Amino acid sequence: MTVPTVEQAITRAHHEEWARLVAGLARRFGDLDVAEEATADAFLTAAERWPREGVPPNPGGWLATTANRKAIDRLRRESQRDARHRAARLVYDDTPAEPTGPVEDDRLRLVFTCCHPALAPEARVALTLRLLGGLTVAEIARAFLVQEATMARRITRAKAKITAARIPYRVPSADDIPARLAGVLAVVYLIFNEGYLPGEGDEPVRVDLTAEAIRLGRLLRTLLPDNGEVAGLLALMLLTDARRPARVSRTGELVTLAEQDRGAWDRTLIAEGNALLRERIDAVAAGGDPPGRYQLQAAINSVHTDAPSVRDTDWSTIAALYDRLVLLDSSPIVRLNRAVAVAEVDGPGVGLAEVDRLAEVLDGYHAFHAARADLLRRLGRGGESRAAYDRAIGLAGNPAERAYLARRRDQLAS
Repeated sequence: MTVPTVEQAITRAHHEEWARLVAGLARRFGDLDVAEEATADAFLTAAERWPREGVPPNPGGWLATTANRKAIDRLRRESQRDARHRAARLVYDDTPAEPTGPVEDDRLRLVFTCCHPALAPEARVALTLRLLGGLTVAEIARAFLVQEATMARRITRAKAKITAARIPYRVPSADDIPARLAGVLAVVYLIFNEGYLPGEGDEPVRVDLTAEAIRLGRLLRTLLPDNGEVAGLLALMLLTDARRPARVSRTGELVTLAEQDRGAWDRTLIAEGNALLRERIDAVAAGGDPPGRYQLQAAINSVHTDAPSVRDTDWSTIAALYDRLVLLDSSPIVRLNRAVAVAEVDGPGVGLAEVDRLAEVLDGYHAFHAARADLLRRLGRGGESRAAYDRAIGLAGNPAERAYLARRRDQLAS
């Protein structure tokens, strides 16, 4: 058994403990800045002391104790500490928690706090990704396709608004949940996506983030068992995560859906995801609300996972589902995914025309250029395809994805 290095131990602890520490400190002190900065200080202290003293037997407990002390020290050092304490008490909700259920989960409380309707929708998502997901401002900015400085300002303003508006740290009442749920679901899905294909760093997959997103999805399902979009999001994450064992090769290269070993997929997760979808289909048939964006995306993934091979994929059904999805979510990325499906049904020329309509808005998005490169390759336009691959490689931050794109580009010569 290989003993992890100190650096690996700190990285693992950051993945496993960041969200729990920030959420716990936010609950205790009612101040998001204090919670985030004390947690960061605890990890900095670990980086300084663990190489000399060794990794403690319980890294999470050590970090929790250190972060708590850092938070107390910071509040004591504040020149306006009395006013700061009073402001913190306004945010902190010390109403006794219910004895059972997901309300007791600090991280779920933090999600709902950050997704308060007083905040702008994009700020809700960005703030939660920063505090709960531990994502850098650069990573969040890339997910939103905006400049890093713009995202930093959004996050700062959102934290200030929570303090100024005296937003309590708690899961809202049943009547308040609908106003926040869309933001919560968006946050959970973005956390999952950042784990499934990180935008930067040396890791091709961050299992800590995908696992945390699925955990939150299960808690939301317990909290709202009759909500179709909650069930749809959980089904979507399960069906997507089921393919993770086949997603990266032994050499560290991304393996696309068409090339994956389908025998390596997790059939237990697929069965659970499909069961959630069947439940929603029955509910719609019985007069329930029509499927929303997460249910439609889950249905698309279900078609993929049901196909025994890529040749047997029902692309016509996938394209039809994307047609319905675009009516609910006409974002450029959804339209890009629809164009890829259209190419499978109507040919690469038709698909390329759809993709090129998105050139202005998605020029800085690597997947746009990767899709163009593949369609140009299929059309026999090798020079243009190579240029598109080069652009995609330059924009991609994930090492596994860069390796895959480089291989595809280099195959053009032969």
